[in-house]
Amino acid sequence: GQKVNKTASAIRITHLPTNTVVQCQDEKSQHKNRAKAMRVLRSRLLEAQQQKAHQERADQRRSLIGTGDRSQRIRTYNFPQNRLTDHRIGLSLHKLDQIMQGNLDEMVDALLEHDRQERLGGNPNS
Repeated sequence: GQKVNKTASAIRITHLPTNTVVQCQDEKSQHKNRAKAMRVLRSRLLEAQQQKAHQERADQRRSLIGTGDRSQRIRTYNFPQNRLTDHRIGLSLHKLDQIMQGNLDEMVDALLEHDRQERLGGNPNS
């Protein structure tokens, strides 16, 4: 009716950290408009948060998978030179015979350290 046009019942809410703006002037009452605007704002913020989490998971999954290209080398076992090379972290060990017998500690420790450095945001190859 005409009461909506005559009263100052419109609401505009701005969420300062994300600069998200929501307006509502559907109802006659300013209180109802405020409640409706808050519901809309909450749902938009939740949707943005879920989208961000989904994007982070997708980026992490993409980085773990790599290119998916079969030519991407991970490890080379060179028996004539008794050498194992892990191409992801640039590690070469000249004790392939010991590694094949189960002495994996040095290689696993290097991989764990590389992963820890990557998670901290540092450059592990420097």
